[in-house]
Amino acid sequence: MINLPDWEKSGLSHIWLPYCQMKNMALPLPVVGALGCKIKLADGRELIDGIASWWSACHGYQHPEIIAAVENQLKTLPHIMFGGLAHEPGYRLAGELVKILPRGMSKVFFSDSGSTAVEIAMKMAVQYWHNQGQSRKNRFICFRHGYHGDTMGAMSISDPESGMHKLWNGYMPMQYVLDIPSDEYSFAEFKELVAGIRKTAAAVIIEPLVQCAGGMKFHSADVLAAIKNICKENEILFIADEIATGFGRTGNIFACNEAGITPDIMCIGKALTGGVIGMAATIATEEIFVKFYSDDPTHAFMHGPTYMANPLACSAALASLEVFKKENRLAAVEKIEAQLSAELALCQAFPGVEDVRVKGAIGVVQLSEMSTEKKLKLRQEFIESGCWIRPLEDVIYLMPPLTISEQELTKLTSAIYEGLKKC
Repeated sequence: MINLPDWEKSGLSHIWLPYCQMKNMALPLPVVGALGCKIKLADGRELIDGIASWWSACHGYQHPEIIAAVENQLKTLPHIMFGGLAHEPGYRLAGELVKILPRGMSKVFFSDSGSTAVEIAMKMAVQYWHNQGQSRKNRFICFRHGYHGDTMGAMSISDPESGMHKLWNGYMPMQYVLDIPSDEYSFAEFKELVAGIRKTAAAVIIEPLVQCAGGMKFHSADVLAAIKNICKENEILFIADEIATGFGRTGNIFACNEAGITPDIMCIGKALTGGVIGMAATIATEEIFVKFYSDDPTHAFMHGPTYMANPLACSAALASLEVFKKENRLAAVEKIEAQLSAELALCQAFPGVEDVRVKGAIGVVQLSEMSTEKKLKLRQEFIESGCWIRPLEDVIYLMPPLTISEQELTKLTSAIYEGLKKC
């Protein structure tokens, strides 16, 4: 039984929590602090964070350089609107991002969340064609097991059957939902399907290399590059949703780099600020931008979140990019990948484990099935072992901070092994 602090007792009746049935949910664990890779609970216990606060805290918690940057910015300009006014952190960040993005990506449009970044990408793609007199190209090709956010457009391009948004089918716009091709036969079929809908398809959108919230499904860099080529052949834009995969998670600073491709439009978020404050961006190539750059006022892109390019978030992101360079995070990802591969492989021996797979700093144990009861039991086992791990559908996965130590990572993998043994 959790001993709740007064603030949680008094506030619980007024809070509506995410992704849970509140009538019979397990009570949330009260958190009073976080440092490095550890979450400190109100009762004094510490948990090693195995999922980096929904994959955002790439440098762990309270990284001193990021905290200092935010504190300094707080003293001068916490926020100012980005319409008609400019500030240094926003302009500097755009320039720094262009240096590390896939070659040719040059125009950065800031927003405040990943879902919003996706909505912006969708609007850009549709208006890109509209500005050229091709208003019929207003639908999207997306993929089964995909997930792109919880807002209207983002839901419509997520998996409509196995995903969490099927309740809203009939309310959301209808899109083209296909399987990610994996072999010569399925690529031929995919190519034929795409050619048949090219006149109404504005863009393909995909999470490159790893479909995260849809079950941690992997596909190869060759598959990604081939899909990009098919888009080009059929005059369909290619949108890469790197909100979860970006900033080193798959082994490259961006997953698209492994495939050697430049998307027409890319979405980034989550780890952009090192998990310190919400921020996202949608980035386009010059070829996309030029179709909006016109004497015709109706060709302008009409979008502008209130907190876009928030100076605090921009300062955090600038500091995070410096930390990536100074502390060689990509080298750390290589070590995490090797350790995850070696230690999670032991789970393959358990009955009901279908697959163990690792990509960069992502480790996945795939089960043949996982009941709600088993999921809840595993979560509790992990907490009791001092780990914060949340199974997802039929997978147990790790996406820890990239600063995690060998000992901390072993504790996480051991918790999964021991949890499976007991459950």
